[in-house]
Amino acid sequence: MFLLILGTGKTCWGISFLVDPPPPLGLQLLTRVCSLQHWAWLWIVCGVVTCFSAFLRIGRDRYGFYAALIPPSVWAIAYLAAVLAGDYSRAVWVAVWYLTSHVGVILWASTVPEFSVPQLCAASGKPRSDERG
Repeated sequence: MFLLILGTGKTCWGISFLVDPPPPLGLQLLTRVCSLQHWAWLWIVCGVVTCFSAFLRIGRDRYGFYAALIPPSVWAIAYLAAVLAGDYSRAVWVAVWYLTSHVGVILWASTVPEFSVPQLCAASGKPRSDERG
């Protein structure tokens, strides 16, 4: 469920850059390569991969976590570069926000074990004796 919510948010964030691009404050590292509208596709593609990974079995969903990490990591690097270049004084706080509220949360969530349902005995339909509380 986490990957589905996260992927939907990333996809919507990317679409927002296409529909109504913001000023590129602090993102000069990225906009030297291409426009924010082009970078929007990074968010969209990674968001879609993250969404689809939510429907994969545990262990196979790791690519969703990898995909979820890419856009905020790229944005954090761009903002840190803006701080070092002196282009955007507020960029340090934006970079820390991406690194904690995005990258940190994704890394934490990737380590949280999924809720596991006890396996039922085929014969009785009751939980196995070694899994009863």
